[in-house]
Amino acid sequence: MSESANLLKLFRVDQQIRGLRSRLTSAERFLAEQQKLMAALETKLATSTQQHKIAKAAAAGAEGEAARIEARMNHLREQMNLAKTNKEYSAFLTEVNSLKALKDEQDKLQLEQLDRVDQFAKQMSELDAQVKERQGVASKAKAERDGKEAEIKDRLGELSKERGVVRDGVDAAHAKRLEDLMERLGEDAMAMVEEIDRRNHEWSCGACRMAVPAQVLSIITRGSLVNCPSCGAFLFTETDVASKKLPKDLDAPKPAKAPKAAKAPKAKRGETLEA
Repeated sequence: MSESANLLKLFRVDQQIRGLRSRLTSAERFLAEQQKLMAALETKLATSTQQHKIAKAAAAGAEGEAARIEARMNHLREQMNLAKTNKEYSAFLTEVNSLKALKDEQDKLQLEQLDRVDQFAKQMSELDAQVKERQGVASKAKAERDGKEAEIKDRLGELSKERGVVRDGVDAAHAKRLEDLMERLGEDAMAMVEEIDRRNHEWSCGACRMAVPAQVLSIITRGSLVNCPSCGAFLFTETDVASKKLPKDLDAPKPAKAPKAAKAPKAKRGETLEA
C-alpha cells in the first residue's frame, strides 16, 4: 500500500474519531460554561457574605462605642450637678458637648452599617437563589455529558484500536504532519483532486480549489505524498478513478515499433523476378 493510501486510511479513521468526540465535546463545553458561571456566582456569594459580616461587626462596634460615650456623658452630667463653681460646671459642659458630637457620629455610622447589612443580606439571598438555579443547570449538563460519553465509549474504543494498527503503517513524520493539519484545517487536512476539464488537463485541490498541474497529478496517482501549495492539505486521488483523470500524454512513452520490411512483389505466372 502506498504512502498516500496509508495516510488516507489513517485520516478517515481520525475523521470518525473526531466526529464521535465532537458530540461529546459540545456537551463538555456546555458543562464547563455552566460550572464556570456557577463558580463565579459562588465567589460573589462568598464575597457578599464576608462583607455582610464586616458590616454587622462595624454596626455593632458603632453601637457599643455610642453606648460607652452615652455612659460617660451621664457620668459627667451627674458631676455637673455637683459642681461647686461655674468654672467646674463649664468644664463638664464642654466635655459633654464634645462627647455628644462623637456620639452623633457613632449613631450615624451605626445606621450606615445597618443599611449595608440589609443590602448585603438582600444580595446574599439573590445570589444564593442564582447559585441553586445554576447548580441545577450544571447537574443536567453533567448528566447529558455522561450520557454521551457512555454512548460513544464502545465505538470510540474500537476506533482507537483500529487507529493504533493503521498508525503503525504510517511514517511518524507524516502522521505528525497530518495531526497538525487536522488541527488547523479539520476535514480539509486531506483533499481529493477534483476534475475541472479532463480534455484540457485541468484539476484542482478539493479544499481550496487551487489548480493542480497534470504533472503533479501524475505523482499523486503513483501514491506519493504531495501537499497543496496553497492551503497545505495532503492531496490524493482514488486509485480506481486515476486512469480516468490522467490524460494519455502523461502515460510513460511507449517504444516506437520497428518499421515492417517491404514485401517482395509476387512473380506472375511464367515470369521470374530479377535480383
